[in-house]
Amino acid sequence: MTTRATTCQVTYAGAGSLRVQASAPVPPAVGQVRIDVAYTGICGTDLHIFHGAMDGRVNPPGVIGHEMSGRIAEIAPGVEGWETGEPVTVMPLARCGDCPACRAGHLHICHRLDFIGIDSTGSMQSSWTVPADTLVRLPRHVPLDHAALVEPTAVAVHDVRRGAVQPGEKVVVVGGGPVGVLIALVARHAGAEVRLVELDPFRRQVAEKLGLATLDPRGQDVTAEVEAWTGGAGASVAFEVSGAAAGVATAVDALAVRGRLVLVAIHPAPREINLHRFFWRELTLIGARLYDHDDFETAVRLIADGDIPAGALISRISPLERAAEAFAALESGGGVMKVLIDCRSAEEASTR
Repeated sequence: MTTRATTCQVTYAGAGSLRVQASAPVPPAVGQVRIDVAYTGICGTDLHIFHGAMDGRVNPPGVIGHEMSGRIAEIAPGVEGWETGEPVTVMPLARCGDCPACRAGHLHICHRLDFIGIDSTGSMQSSWTVPADTLVRLPRHVPLDHAALVEPTAVAVHDVRRGAVQPGEKVVVVGGGPVGVLIALVARHAGAEVRLVELDPFRRQVAEKLGLATLDPRGQDVTAEVEAWTGGAGASVAFEVSGAAAGVATAVDALAVRGRLVLVAIHPAPREINLHRFFWRELTLIGARLYDHDDFETAVRLIADGDIPAGALISRISPLERAAEAFAALESGGGVMKVLIDCRSAEEASTR
């Protein structure tokens, strides 16, 4: 493939401000590849950035985005094992390799982690140059819009592994956004029985179409429903994905003796938590952050095999030049699940 003369990118310019502008492709340096980006998903972290809550890390103006798919367009000399035209996604983590976490083998929570798309240039552009060691190969039969959900699926795989979910266990997921639904689907694939707690009727409807049982905390007593479902025992594992104080309380109250609470959502402020219940029931709190390469490979397989119906979670695809409208649609919270940005040129979109 030849290097494009110009490309297009979405730049975060400060709280509430996105700019679409032309840019020059960045040729890959030693150890890098350049990708023609197909799709980039918008997630909750991107919304936090858009609201100005992460300016200390993003340092506007900057290109954001990290949930993506595309095809290799250019490979630097010396990079082996890849071919131009191959479909790929990116595990957007650059690790130092030398901090205590890295030396202990916990590379994904490196003390000096560069989360690509937050701390450095991201994928919300038509051409993206990244380290070759971040690439994850995609099967050629997987649609590239579906493949843009590999990254959030990897989050869910990591969360379920951190929760050590076992076949036959009863699991409660509090928060039915994209990651919450993906956690529920991955837990079900692991053999668990699952209940998903979600306020929004559209999101409950999406989950129910995927065969997930849901609970409405506004119209149902979640604790009583879980007790009835579990014969009074409570759930073995609860995942807190809502990011709300009420969600924390719901998750804790749902747990059985020696149950595990997996904290997935980012809580920007300290939360009160019922420590007496932790003491009384010998509960365990588990943090779950990001993913490792095995989680990404598992996520690719789940989507490729149809165990994760990625297409059913995509509510909207907007062209790159209308990224601001896509952010507004997701921010509204009503009638959307996953929103993607189509980063391809008009020519590419018409031929692929």
